[in-house]
Amino acid sequence: MQIAPNRHLTYCTNIHPANGWIAVQDSLARYAPSLKAALSPDAPFGIGLRLSGQESRELLDGEALPRFKTFLDDAGLTVFTMNGFPYGPFHKQPVKDRVHAPDWRDPERVAYTLRLIESLAYLLPEGMQGSISTSPLSYKPWFGDGVDSPIWTLMTRHVTDVAEALVRVRRERGQHISLALEPEPDGLLETSEELVRFFQDWLLPVGGPLLAQRLGTTDDEAGRHLLDHIQVCWDTCHVAVAFEAPDEVLARYRAAGIQVGKVQLSAALRVLLPDDRAVRAQRAASLQPFVESTYLHQVVQRDKDGRLRPYRDLDVALPAIQDPRATEWRIHFHVPLFLDRYGDFETTQQGIVDTAALLAQDAFTRHLEIETYTWDVLPEDLKQPLGASIRREFEWVLGVLQPDGRHA
Repeated sequence: MQIAPNRHLTYCTNIHPANGWIAVQDSLARYAPSLKAALSPDAPFGIGLRLSGQESRELLDGEALPRFKTFLDDAGLTVFTMNGFPYGPFHKQPVKDRVHAPDWRDPERVAYTLRLIESLAYLLPEGMQGSISTSPLSYKPWFGDGVDSPIWTLMTRHVTDVAEALVRVRRERGQHISLALEPEPDGLLETSEELVRFFQDWLLPVGGPLLAQRLGTTDDEAGRHLLDHIQVCWDTCHVAVAFEAPDEVLARYRAAGIQVGKVQLSAALRVLLPDDRAVRAQRAASLQPFVESTYLHQVVQRDKDGRLRPYRDLDVALPAIQDPRATEWRIHFHVPLFLDRYGDFETTQQGIVDTAALLAQDAFTRHLEIETYTWDVLPEDLKQPLGASIRREFEWVLGVLQPDGRHA
């Protein structure tokens, strides 16, 4: 839904448990028309489409894509952004670190992304820009002590393959679509600093000449193409877990010439750790319902001296909750946006509010996407009917985005 000139708000359909294209379309038919009727009755309502590798093939098979476009048009729905990060099944089975597979070393990651581009180019409303979020290249723990140059070069070449395709779509069809790399905890690109370093050390100096050769243009023009079509997906939960300040993140991207393809609106758990050992023990017990087998829930600990200590998952972190150096944990567990606290815990909701305040001053992205995908694995007392929960999140976000800053 359009919320300002050249600014659109949607939600990511990765929240719907579905396996196979037919199931994806059925879930959209079940939820999207009623959300449109409630939230955008007189104007098109956008959805952020998530397709697995299998589903990306099925949508391009036969007449599936034209039929889907007809469904969207008839229902007053649009697709302007896609989630191309998780490749495999995403619900009701362990995902954990496999969410990064295949990573950007694998040609199938390129092929999958090209299929998404083909679908989005067909579905994109005339005159709108499109975006596709993708993984932070790979999962950092897979590389032990570090990544060697040949692997960085290979991943850079594969991202450049996609950039070339995006430039050709723009030249031939007049459609501007960007690929947005999404930093996340324990991703190979985990923070804004690491993403900027990838652009400056690899994408521009290695990918630029390669793209120039392929397009028959200068290195400078190829560099501009890369910055125009390879962007960043800013996830507010991930920024908060990394203890990054939104204003500093934006300044860092601006200084590097990196554009924000979309902002994903999500919130993490925030756990304050006073010195009292009994309080910490109680908080460990209260966190136990958040230990689950589907997703990674990385923890970043901030010590009294400001040092950050990462843990790969919540079950790994819990035995260390009595660490006397610790003052706070932030946990990569997407919780409802409309909560500023839950029981003994706070959330990083303020990071969304701060990001919205930056947007009010500087329209640094066109696309905003609500992305609370954990409804199935939340503790029971946080679960509500899915349609009502999505609508409540929209209403809260729309309130935050109002110029006077009031919440809905």
